[in-house]
Amino acid sequence: MRIVSSREVYKCSLFRVTEDKASDKTGFEIKRSVVRHAGSAVMMAVDDKKRVLLVRQYRLPAEKNLWELPAGRLDPGEKPLQAAKRELVEETGYRARTWSKLASFWVSPGYVQERMTIYLATGLTAGEAAPMDDERIEARWFTRKELAEMIRSGKIEDAKTMVGFYAWKARR
Repeated sequence: MRIVSSREVYKCSLFRVTEDKASDKTGFEIKRSVVRHAGSAVMMAVDDKKRVLLVRQYRLPAEKNLWELPAGRLDPGEKPLQAAKRELVEETGYRARTWSKLASFWVSPGYVQERMTIYLATGLTAGEAAPMDDERIEARWFTRKELAEMIRSGKIEDAKTMVGFYAWKARR
């Protein structure tokens, strides 16, 4: 398969939408509207007591507050690890001495071109958070047991948080 045409139909500060067509050598075609996104970095900050730092904030599309791993969109030209380091400080004030990649995945590959990369961040030092003007973020530490129960009971509804938790658990 190869892209034979792509036309931008919408653009905003967070993403753009294209109308795309792809075909293979036999002439089989696929037409899709594709949400083009720069990608995101997700941080699984784990302290010396093996607690995980989650943030709680209002998510407009979900129409409620959600507990989730801190995360953020990549800036133009930024690599996922650079974004992870920047976003961890912005959202929580923490800096990490050690970083390792836990997982990387397509968010919804049927129509969204967003790849999330999750990093384990350890060796943490506290600092001052600097959230964006439209963010009100509450940060709190959770034990592994608490986090597992929140996932089981449906209190965690965020997919990246579930992926991060299970990728971390698989490493241990």
